Amino acid sequence: MTIIPDLAALAERVGDEVAVSEWICVDQARIQRFADATDDHQWIHVDPERAKQDSLYGTTIVHGFLLLSLLPAFSAKALSIQSGYKIILNCGVRDARFLRPVPSGANLRAHFTLQSLEPVLMGKEAVWALVLEREGEPKPVAQVEWILRYLR
Repeated sequence: MTIIPDLAALAERVGDEVAVSEWICVDQARIQRFADATDDHQWIHVDPERAKQDSLYGTTIVHGFLLLSLLPAFSAKALSIQSGYKIILNCGVRDARFLRPVPSGANLRAHFTLQSLEPVLMGKEAVWALVLEREGEPKPVAQVEWILRYLR
């Protein structure tokens, strides 16, 4: 866990990899809960027996949007900015790329690089470049720019 005292200290880290999250396991139960919440029950995600026989990967794989939905969890396991704001607003993502399939049961973590931190009305807007890594896989599984506003 990287602890940053305040937004002024964060501003000094623009261009740096600021934090790396702990590993999060994305098991079949989590994949099923996501499928149920989103009504995305495509067999490649939720049918282990069919995936074993018919999939290129030999197992079920994680939904791409499930990876994106885990960004707050990765953040909570990577970074704590202690002061300088009252609320963090998620302003969305851009340039999200799913680079490799992620099999169920994989351990994932995120690398957080601060691309920019600019003033906005009532606070600062940060653009974080995230690289999602799968344990044991040398290449990233996803990349995304995540826009957050830290408001007073």
